[in-house]
Amino acid sequence: MMATDTTDRPRARSLAVTSGKGGVGKTFVSANLGAALARQGFKVLVLDADLGLANLDVVLNLPPHVTLHDVLMGKRSLDEALMKGPCGMDVLLAGSGMVEYSRLTPSVRGALHDVLNQLLPRYDHVILDTGAGISDVVLYTVSLASEALLVVTPEPTSMTDAYATVKVLAQTQQRRQVQVIVNQTRRQGEARAVCNQLQTVVDRFCNPTLDSALRLELVGDIPSDPAVRDAVSRRQLLLEAMPGAPAAMAIVDAATRRVR
Repeated sequence: MMATDTTDRPRARSLAVTSGKGGVGKTFVSANLGAALARQGFKVLVLDADLGLANLDVVLNLPPHVTLHDVLMGKRSLDEALMKGPCGMDVLLAGSGMVEYSRLTPSVRGALHDVLNQLLPRYDHVILDTGAGISDVVLYTVSLASEALLVVTPEPTSMTDAYATVKVLAQTQQRRQVQVIVNQTRRQGEARAVCNQLQTVVDRFCNPTLDSALRLELVGDIPSDPAVRDAVSRRQLLLEAMPGAPAAMAIVDAATRRVR
């Protein structure tokens, strides 16, 4: 499927896409951001790291014949599990409903770390679609990436959980920068207001406890768009199904900001 000679290739930029709560569009962002980067000519892998509750296969309408679970258990090789996805990106799907991932054992942690180390030299961008919340499983998968992207909506519950996630990432992983995409915005400027409000809370309650301040970087503003629901219900990637939709163009803008 891919060249194995990676001697001269630098390690990929690794990005963990996460959220404080479910239902905010995290997997939608991961898949379409990966597609947008692939369309810009980058070699991209989107890895479903939501161990146990994986649904990247549903969003992309790809049957998970060989999964990350098979690789971690030593049943299949990594190359057997890699699939071609839309827009030229590669995809590594995960098995869903795996109760053994409710808590990660040291052996599974080590295996997941080894898988990522094998993948990073092969790509320009590796996107980890993690779970939501602040469980040890989610936090460990986020810790494997060099950059973290938080997906949040303007809803108060999403913002509250987003702050909790940012606080834990700052305290347990010593992150001092977290990227933010605000999904389902309803008016111009709402994303900036959401990010500023989160930063204000971080400055008041979190940063005084840290050795250096954590900063939030707004990289995307995705408007509420009926095309998103249509694409998801049809199990199609928005960038393929409706590339001219406002949400699709916003995703492309976010991808462009990341590679400037």
